[in-house]
Amino acid sequence: YAEKVAVPVGQLMSVPSGLDLIAAACLPEVACTVWSNIVMTAHLAEGEWLLIHGGGSGIGTMAIQVARALGARVAVTAGSKAKLNICEQLGAEIMINYQEQDFVEVMNDVTGGRGVDVILDNMGAAYLERNVLALARNGRLAIIGMQGGSIAELNINTLLRKNGTVHAASLRGRPESEKFAICQQVERNIWPWVHAGLVIPVIGATLPLQEAAAAHQLLESGEVTGKIVLTL
Repeated sequence: YAEKVAVPVGQLMSVPSGLDLIAAACLPEVACTVWSNIVMTAHLAEGEWLLIHGGGSGIGTMAIQVARALGARVAVTAGSKAKLNICEQLGAEIMINYQEQDFVEVMNDVTGGRGVDVILDNMGAAYLERNVLALARNGRLAIIGMQGGSIAELNINTLLRKNGTVHAASLRGRPESEKFAICQQVERNIWPWVHAGLVIPVIGATLPLQEAAAAHQLLESGEVTGKIVLTL
């Protein structure tokens, strides 16, 4: 964390009209993560089902809105009614409390056994087998986190029979040329939705920079929906 930082020019993005700097600060990382994974990699299309794990997170709340703007249908998992309510307000159709429900069973019921076209997953190992089970034929699993561990077994036969794809990517580890391309696409495609009010930054809490440790504790508590912002 710093008051000033030098960055490659291709990673600079404009402040969308109508937003102050605090709200705008919530957008770049989540917007770039979501767009690069569900659009540039998984090619989510109008009418397809997207399942988002951690729907109440900063990335989750962004993914719901981007998917709805694309015309896709959205299901989310979260661990509390409060988070699921916010996901519903943002446009999710199916709200799954992972404490009480099995997302594979729910999505098979919802889709008549067809499965989900795209899954955006922040859990990694813990959900790998069940994510593949939840996929539709030609389904795409995009793994962006390892909150549930990094090592798991995978039944390749299940993936083969579904003609499925598993893709894993981080944002920060990409070469500069890829980051530049992502930033350009996000500003070209998502910023107009922000201007039109179709996509909004979801801020769960703001704390001064001096309270960064408290912000991390709040993040780890899992009680916040959306982003936590440090202010100067």
